[in-house]
Amino acid sequence: MNQLQQSALLNAASRFPIPAGAKFSYGTSGFRADASLLESTLFRVGILAALRSFQTRSVIGLMITASHNQISDNGVKLADPSGGMLTQSWEPFADTLANASDPHSLLQLLGDFIKKENIILEGAPAGEVLLGRDTRPSGETLLEAAKQGITSLMGTTASDMGILTTPQLHWMVRAKNKGIEATELNYYNQMLTSFRCLLDYIPHGDSSKNVSDKLIVDGADGVGGEKLENLKTRLGYLTIDVRNCGEGVLNEGVGADYVQKEKMVPRNLGHADAGMRCASLDGDADRLVYFYVISNSNKIDLVDGDKILSLFALFLKEQLCLLNGPEDGKTNNSYKASLGVVQTAYANGASTDYLKQMGLEVVMTPTGVKHLHEKAADYDIGIYFEANGHGTVLFSDAFLSWLEIKNQELSSTSKDSDQHKAALRLLAVSVLINQAVGDALSGLFLVEAILKHMGWSIHKWNELYQDLPSRQLKVKVVDRTAVITANAETKVVSPTGIQEAIDAETDKYPKGRCFIRPSGTEDVVRVYAEASNQEAADDLAKSVVRLVEQYLGFGRS
Repeated sequence: MNQLQQSALLNAASRFPIPAGAKFSYGTSGFRADASLLESTLFRVGILAALRSFQTRSVIGLMITASHNQISDNGVKLADPSGGMLTQSWEPFADTLANASDPHSLLQLLGDFIKKENIILEGAPAGEVLLGRDTRPSGETLLEAAKQGITSLMGTTASDMGILTTPQLHWMVRAKNKGIEATELNYYNQMLTSFRCLLDYIPHGDSSKNVSDKLIVDGADGVGGEKLENLKTRLGYLTIDVRNCGEGVLNEGVGADYVQKEKMVPRNLGHADAGMRCASLDGDADRLVYFYVISNSNKIDLVDGDKILSLFALFLKEQLCLLNGPEDGKTNNSYKASLGVVQTAYANGASTDYLKQMGLEVVMTPTGVKHLHEKAADYDIGIYFEANGHGTVLFSDAFLSWLEIKNQELSSTSKDSDQHKAALRLLAVSVLINQAVGDALSGLFLVEAILKHMGWSIHKWNELYQDLPSRQLKVKVVDRTAVITANAETKVVSPTGIQEAIDAETDKYPKGRCFIRPSGTEDVVRVYAEASNQEAADDLAKSVVRLVEQYLGFGRS
C-alpha cells in the first residue's frame, strides 16, 4: 500500500471510530449487533471485501442483514466468489480488523495481512464488490459506511444492487463470476422459467389436479415477502396470498424462525386459514418452512426443513431412477450419479431413519451450514437442510455436463420418453434451486412444483414420517473447550467416561437418542435428547444435564 493509499485510508477510518467497549465476532451469520454500533464494522468489512476481491481476482458480495433478528439489529456478511460464505481462513482476521482500537492500529493490521496473504494491490486488475441490504431502516446508513470502506482501497468498485434477499446477492456473486448476467431480473427469469418447465413435465392423468393451487405465505414483514408480492402475476397456475408483507414489524410474531420455534400461528393468519397450505420465510428469505393451521386453535402443524429435504430427496431419486432406465444398459453413455443427503445431529431421528429406509445415503456433519454445504459438494447431487429451513441442493459440474449431453441424445432418439423428461426435470431443478446458498424463494417454487408432480396435499407430505419428541437444554460452563466431540458431534471424547454414562442413560428410553456439544459462541454446553414421547425426551435431557454437571463440575444456567 503506497503513501497516498495509507493517508486516504487513515482519513476515512477516522470518521468511523469503534464504539467504546464494543467487541465483535464473525460467525456463520457474519457480524451481528444493535445497528447503532455497526458503522465502524461496516467500514472495516468493506475494506476486507475489497482485499478479498483483489486476492481472488473475482467479484465479492457484501450483504447487510440480521436475518431473523429483531428490527433494531443489523449485521454484515461476505460472499466469496462461488457465492458461498467467506472462507473460514479469513474469519479470524475479520474479527481482528473489526476490533482494531484506532485507525493506526487498523492500518498496521492491514499492512501485515496484505504481506502475509501476498495480496498484490499495485497494478492489479480492478476489484469489485456487490452490495445488498434488507428492508431494515438502518441499512442505508450502514451501506454508506461499507461503500467508503470498499473505495478506500483505490481501484475497487462498490456496486449497490439495492434492497435484496440475502440469497439473491449470493446468487448474483456466483452468476457474475461465471459470466452470467447478474441482475435481479435474470434471477427471476431463470427461476420462473425452470419452475414452469417442471410444471410442463408433470405426468398427465395424475392426481396433481387434486393439489390446491392456493398457497398462503407469511413474508415475515421482510424483503422476501415484498419480492414475492411483485412476482405473483408471473406464476401461472399458482396463486400466492402474501401476508405480512411489510405493513408490520419485521420478525415480530412472524417469520420462519418464529413459526419453527414457537409452533404458533403467525400474525395475520387465523382460523379462516385452517388446513390450508402455508409457508413462512424468515427476515432475509434464506429460510423456509411450511405449516398448516390446526382448526379452532392458534397452533400449527409444522413441516420443517427435514421434511423439505425428504421431499426433494424422494423426487430427485425418482428422476435418477427414470434417467437410468432400461436404455442405459444398451449404451456406453451411462453415468452412475451419486446422490447424498447431508444432515447434522440436530436433524430429527425419524427423518434420518425414513431417508435410510427409502434407500438414500445419509451422512452427518458437525453443526453449521459451512460443514453441510462442503459435504454436499462431494456428491453429483448433494442435498442438505437444517430443521430451521435453511438448505439447498448442489449439482456437480461433471454431472451437469454429462446431463446436458444425455438430454441432447435423448431429444434425438427418444424425445418425450420417461428418460428424456427425467433429464429435463433434473436440468430444470439445477437452474431453479439456488446452488450458492439456501434460498426461501427458489426452495418454495421447487416444493410447489414437486407437490404438484406428486399430487400431494401438505397433509400427505406431512405424513411421510412422524417426528420423535425432542428437548434441547443448555448448561452454563466455565470453559466450553473442556468438551471435545467426534463423529459429527454425536460422541464425546473428553471428559473421559461421560459418553459411556450418556449411553447408559439413553438406553433406558425407547427410541432414545442424546448428544451434547459445546456452543460455538458462548460458554455453554448444549444438550439434545429424543425419545418415543415428550415426557421421556424431557427426562432424558434433564438426566444428561445432571451428568454434565457431575463430570464437569459446573452449575446449570
